[in-house]
Amino acid sequence: MFEMVRKFDWPLMAAFFVLFACSLLVLSSIAYELFWSQLMWISLFLCGVLIMASINWRTLINYPWIVWGFYVIAVVLLLITVIWGRTIRGTASWITIGSPESGIRFQPAELAKVALIILYAQYFARRHVSVASLRTIALSFLYFVLPAFIILKQPDLGSASILFGIWFGFLLVSGLPLRRIIASIVIFGVIALIAWQFLLKPYQKNRIIGFISPSYDPLGINYNVTQSKIAIGSAGWWGKGYGQGTQSHLGFLPEAHTDFIFAAFTEEWGFIGALFLIGVLGFVILRIIKIGILCEDNFGRFVSLGTALMILIQSFLNLGFNLGILPVVGIPLPFLSYGGSHLLTTGLLVGIIQNIAIRLK
Repeated sequence: MFEMVRKFDWPLMAAFFVLFACSLLVLSSIAYELFWSQLMWISLFLCGVLIMASINWRTLINYPWIVWGFYVIAVVLLLITVIWGRTIRGTASWITIGSPESGIRFQPAELAKVALIILYAQYFARRHVSVASLRTIALSFLYFVLPAFIILKQPDLGSASILFGIWFGFLLVSGLPLRRIIASIVIFGVIALIAWQFLLKPYQKNRIIGFISPSYDPLGINYNVTQSKIAIGSAGWWGKGYGQGTQSHLGFLPEAHTDFIFAAFTEEWGFIGALFLIGVLGFVILRIIKIGILCEDNFGRFVSLGTALMILIQSFLNLGFNLGILPVVGIPLPFLSYGGSHLLTTGLLVGIIQNIAIRLK
């Protein structure tokens, strides 16, 4: 075990520890009661890393039933969530273990992201030569659309958007010809129109309308974004200081510990702190991509690139709606926002990446 840990990619792990420190720092300021819970979730993330790092990642491609079993479990949990899941902020995205008030909540959509990345890594690693065929594209689309459709029924537009980004990103990195890319975009456009007409809830449509027209309902639909922009805009270069954020501490900034934790952090640590945070996230993404590029096996390469892609999409969407340049879709900021589902499931992917890094040395 110690020899394995010694061979970890420690620059990557150090970046995670920096992000976790920033998360604990801002939570201790704005929601101290969540500090110890977040520390527990971080510990579970590290356990996930150790477990997956100790298992040869080639097992996943040599035994396809493991990958498919993981995917099926994720889809079944999503169905359970729609039928019996607990509704929080208008979305039935959670399975509660224990009492509704104090039980542990788990979001299966986070597991679906990980399952889809591993499934696509295996799928495209075996079919990298025939990626341009319509059959390959169509099957890969079905793997994405099944969990995405269930997630939209919850409804959770943000997680469904990430699943689409993962699917489309895999098509791009696997060498899809330009004509197929254009065709895929057209198909997505048609699906988006159908989703707007039949799947999206009124509040989701209002968020998109609010993004297009920022002056629309500033005390209603656009309230969260308005308060986020005030928090960020009033921070200055160095911020207001630890524990001095007015928007977060006085309750003006909703979901300051989850969706809008970037605004809460920036308000206290300023533009310099925000740049530092974005820089560390960028380093994590680039480091994972580097490990993937160095890997000689297609499966390992695709897992690494898929993980980097997921972190990139989530970060882009979260930072986008915190800054008011994208619609609010309720996406946590990776490794910063409070919550265990994302940390626990992402830890499995990071463990595989560390396993790859160990075998590169």
